[in-house]
Amino acid sequence: MKVNVYYGGRGLIEDPSLIVIDKMIKVLEELRVEVGRYNMYEDKSGIATLPNTLKECDGVILATSLEWFGIGGNMQQFLDMCWLYGDKEKISELYMMPVVVATAYGEQEAELSLKRAWDVLGGISVSGIATYVDSAEVLENNKAYLDFIEKKAEDLYRFINKKAVRLPNSNTAVKNNLIKKSAINLTPQESEQLSKFVADDGYVKKQKEDIEELAAMFKQMLGDDEEKPEKVYEDDLIEGFYTHYEPEAGFAATYVMVISDKKKNLILTVGEDVKCAYGEDQDADVKLKVDSNLLADIQAGKMTFQKGFMSGEITAKGNFKTLRMLDQIFRFKK
Repeated sequence: MKVNVYYGGRGLIEDPSLIVIDKMIKVLEELRVEVGRYNMYEDKSGIATLPNTLKECDGVILATSLEWFGIGGNMQQFLDMCWLYGDKEKISELYMMPVVVATAYGEQEAELSLKRAWDVLGGISVSGIATYVDSAEVLENNKAYLDFIEKKAEDLYRFINKKAVRLPNSNTAVKNNLIKKSAINLTPQESEQLSKFVADDGYVKKQKEDIEELAAMFKQMLGDDEEKPEKVYEDDLIEGFYTHYEPEAGFAATYVMVISDKKKNLILTVGEDVKCAYGEDQDADVKLKVDSNLLADIQAGKMTFQKGFMSGEITAKGNFKTLRMLDQIFRFKK
């Protein structure tokens, strides 16, 4: 007979659940039971392959410490891997005893979560240990508590040895009838191999890189075949600012151009790229007042912002060095 112990806690010296595990292992070994122990915190990347170890045992102890809420991430991940990659036929023959030692509220709910999970997996769950203690010393120094733990280990031995029969329950019915099965039916061998791939960080990283490379390749292929939609601008003035913009390294500014004859404010925001749209008047580095005809002449290369300002056709306020930059970042044909 072999029993595997799966410990999902953090492995802290003061963890009282370790006292329970050590005592149960000692009792089982005295009964000539082979015991395998798996501390999940020691190799978190290997949790995906742990369901493979269920094939070699007759019973299971799922042990976890409850420090604030629930059964903990390591134990939850292990159960997830059992659902995804475990041999359900083998699990259906395994007796599981939950062990939850809490230093916070909720040990009974955590024990119930472990039992429900095992039932849904198709296994056989038996009554386990769910207790609250302030510290490990509470268990170490109380003979009655240690005797109770010893009896629980003996109970698990008897359940396995006698192949105790369990009546059907609704959790098993949920597994068989209501939970949607995967569209891909994997053999136990295929599931085992897949779990090894999942646990291999290098393999997973390489697969992600390959997928990204393929996605980029197909995107490029589709982009070559598809005609790119032509960008539509609100009017010619806005289009001119977009098509003639040449950014200046390290330069960024905001311009508000009050177009007097249209009674509109053209907002220009420049930096690595340009944004141009009509909007409400706002604070800016430079505010200009210009009519649409002069602005059209500037974009046609017949005039510059500097000449318009010097002639008085453009009025402006703000940073005049920033104003002069307009003729450098918008290179209109002359």
